[in-house]
Amino acid sequence: MSANVTIAEIARNAGVGTATVDRVLNGRTGVNSQTERKVLQAIDKLGTPIVTRGRPRSKGNWKFAYVLPDQHSPFFDQLERHIAQTAGDFRHQHITEITYRLDAEDPAEFGLALGRVSGCDAMVLVAPDVPAVKLAINEHVRAGMHVVTLFSDVAGSMRQAHIGADSRAEGRTAGLLLGRMARPGTRSVLLLLSTATRMSNEIERRIGFAQVVEDRFPALEVLRLTDVPTDDEAACDYLMRQLGGARDADRISGAYAVGGASTGIAAALAQLGLTTQAPLIAHDLTAIHQTMLVDGSLAFVLHQDVHYCVLAAARTLRGLCENIRGAPSVVQPRVEILTAENLH
Repeated sequence: MSANVTIAEIARNAGVGTATVDRVLNGRTGVNSQTERKVLQAIDKLGTPIVTRGRPRSKGNWKFAYVLPDQHSPFFDQLERHIAQTAGDFRHQHITEITYRLDAEDPAEFGLALGRVSGCDAMVLVAPDVPAVKLAINEHVRAGMHVVTLFSDVAGSMRQAHIGADSRAEGRTAGLLLGRMARPGTRSVLLLLSTATRMSNEIERRIGFAQVVEDRFPALEVLRLTDVPTDDEAACDYLMRQLGGARDADRISGAYAVGGASTGIAAALAQLGLTTQAPLIAHDLTAIHQTMLVDGSLAFVLHQDVHYCVLAAARTLRGLCENIRGAPSVVQPRVEILTAENLH
């Protein structure tokens, strides 16, 4: 490993241009994840080039906390794995990461536990939008810690940036897809299904879905069931009670799972004979959702690039720690519509 390796040598080894290497070294956007990995592998092989231009580093290394809800969720489990898998990339950015899973059953207790997280320069946070969480964020920021929210925002807090897809646009996309497939007159009811949540991204999805159905499909009715249990078996039983009795299942044209319990929701739709009659939309390409797309129990998955978001959060926090102008400006991920035919 050379002590005086240059950017040009890194570029030649990685098979990219020097501008691309410069972007990776400075944590700027515009480099896809595969190319970034090539550059980081070249740096790992040859060494980190000495770059003297720009603002000097004020510190050798940074310690970043990733704080996630500790709840039964394939998505949060997958997110934690993404953070662990990218630890090598963090190392090349002079970052040490530590992941915390805090009990989110009581949002107020989550906020108190969040306030006790210490010893870090910065924090990436996925949290419910409640006063106790806002208070903890503000106290951390006043104490000098930088805070970025991930996927679900905590508006009104002193957090310095938010990274994640436009949640209201996600809901509108789901409403548009189901509305176009509906058959008003025979099947005119769309199910809007979510757990009892304080996550702002799920609340925004519900708003977006209802908005687009009301605006563009006035002949359709939205049936809101917003107390779906988080456990899949309990969710299935709950929906069977709600839809198998007084509700006329034959009127259901589609279903939108805003947050979790998608497996239980799909099971209930199957028991009601609605799998092919009422397409189901859910979020995030987890392993179970990939299987459900293939077997037909899910029609669409709305997805955002989780790997990009994890790295973008780290880049943003590093820029904030180094006082780089414009660090909170982030290119937000786009919403992908995934089907059984375009999985990759």
